[in-house]
Amino acid sequence: MTTAYSQIFANDGTVLRDPERPEPRYSLPRAIKNFRLLMKDKEDTSLVFKIYESLPSNDFLPRVQELMLSPRGEFLRSSEPSLPEILDDHAELRKTPKGSLGHAYCDFMESEGLTAAGLVAESDRLGRPKYNDLVQWYSERSRDTHDLFHVLTGYGRDALGEQCVLLFTHGQAPTQGHLLIGYAGSANIKKMIWGSKAPVMGAVRQAKATGCGAPPMIEQSIRELLKQPVDEVRKTLNIPEPTQYRECHHIWAEEGIDPYDLLASENETSEAIAA
Repeated sequence: MTTAYSQIFANDGTVLRDPERPEPRYSLPRAIKNFRLLMKDKEDTSLVFKIYESLPSNDFLPRVQELMLSPRGEFLRSSEPSLPEILDDHAELRKTPKGSLGHAYCDFMESEGLTAAGLVAESDRLGRPKYNDLVQWYSERSRDTHDLFHVLTGYGRDALGEQCVLLFTHGQAPTQGHLLIGYAGSANIKKMIWGSKAPVMGAVRQAKATGCGAPPMIEQSIRELLKQPVDEVRKTLNIPEPTQYRECHHIWAEEGIDPYDLLASENETSEAIAA
């Protein structure tokens, strides 16, 4: 029962899990239903959260407790209370040496037109209640490192890149939600571009293995990582080149498939088959 976690407190008195938080209810049918809805409307991010809520992990609260009640967790909460404030200060991040993770992160976010605050706003628009507990801080930090995962792993924001980041995240912190969306979403990509020789499933399996082999990002000092050369950070965190993902992009280029517009590619493939 999760109620026991409502009687555990950090040194500053913050409860591990607010007793007002609803008890998680596992429902695979509900998760599958919401996944099917997500495939019809990929912009409806509320469905992603519904999938995760339908597949709660038994290991989640123990992971939160292990980090948040440790000296490391106390240090991170005091030194990095809000990652968006750090990540969106591009003027400060640009003061780090050329070739740093900070520069790579700014380049990525600016080229994609993204901000960490924008991800927060997107989450807030869902209207989900917030609680003054350690679970809230842990969950928000997990959310706010998403785009850093893109930068460090080399996975883009195309459909396959997002599935790879999900499976990398699963390797870091296993949940059935990540598995369902990551693997089922990848199978859907293969279906959309039926006949392509790209190793889609190989790419997501490699991403999952990379996530398993890397130390948990949530436990790292993001401020310190941002100052370091991005290649050194990848080496330290044991993050190799995403060879299978890049092979997919290479093959798709030869096949005339746009990885950022698979719907158009699907239509073209269907027309070719019909002809």
